[in-house]
Amino acid sequence: MYLNNIKNNGYYTVDKIKLDEKNKRRLYDIGLVKDTKIKLLFSSPSKKIKAYLIRDSIIAIRNNDASKIEVKKLND
Repeated sequence: MYLNNIKNNGYYTVDKIKLDEKNKRRLYDIGLVKDTKIKLLFSSPSKKIKAYLIRDSIIAIRNNDASKIEVKKLND
């Protein structure tokens, strides 16, 4: 499952990031690495950007980038 497809129904963990090195480094710098817990908070009106809760911070990620981040659902 990819980050752009998750629903607002709990937490997920990052499994793999399949972006180019420049964009991957930006995500690493904000703490988005393997096994990081992440939760969808809301989508922009255009649905092209979504806000996620990552390490107690709200981070907006474009769907284009989120479609290259594999995640797994955490069991509640």
